[in-house]
This record gives sequence, structure tokens and C-alpha cells, in this order.
Amino acid sequence: MHCVHAKAPAKIPFNKSLRTMSIDRLVSSQGILKTADGDVLGCSYRWPSGQYCAIHTDRGIIGCGLYDCSVATRFGMALAIARGTPEHPLFEPADLLTACIVEVSVSAGQLGIFVGMTGAEALHQMLKE
Repeated sequence: MHCVHAKAPAKIPFNKSLRTMSIDRLVSSQGILKTADGDVLGCSYRWPSGQYCAIHTDRGIIGCGLYDCSVATRFGMALAIARGTPEHPLFEPADLLTACIVEVSVSAGQLGIFVGMTGAEALHQMLKE
């Protein structure tokens, strides 16, 4: 099997007047999140109209609704998706710990993670030896 390469599109010159978002309106953070089950890497990204966050471990990810379990399953990745509410949106990685898991990849299910758990319970399963 071989790839068919399409002709590269013509380059569009950068036009500052078309720029609608400034880098100074973006917020990102990542760092070590200490939990009862061990340290994990938490990250969050925000812009004026939205945000997403995740907790990364060496066995998989607990993330917000931005992530896609079907893609994670295709790549054999453990992924548990948590969903916030208008009253409790998911801004920071720690917010995922109290949120409800609403979808899991096949690999996450094999780790004992299931829909209805809290993010903390899913993380416990993900970090379990």
C-alpha cells in the first residue's frame, strides 16, 4: 500500500487584520497533581470561549469531553471521560476528580474503570499496580 500525495495548497499570506484571537487571551498550565494514589501530570487550557483539562498517567488519561474514546480505543489507550455541569464546570485537573465518568475506552474498561465512577475512583484504578 502506498500514499497518494495531494498537491500542496497555495500558501495564503498571513494577514494581521484577519487575526481574531490574541495569544495573551490564552491560559495554559501543567504541573504535578498530588493525589492519594500517587503523583500525576495535570494540565488545563483556557481561551475566551472554552476550556479543557486532563490528568495524564503512564497508563492513560482522565479527561474532559473534548477527548474521544473511539480514537483512544483504536490506539489502545486507556481514556476515561468526565463531564462537568454548568454548576461545576471542569476548569482544572483537580475538577476531574469529583466529576462523573461518562465514557471509557476499551483499555480503560480493562483496568476496571466504568461509567458512573468519579474521576478519583477512575484514577485509583488507573494507578493500581
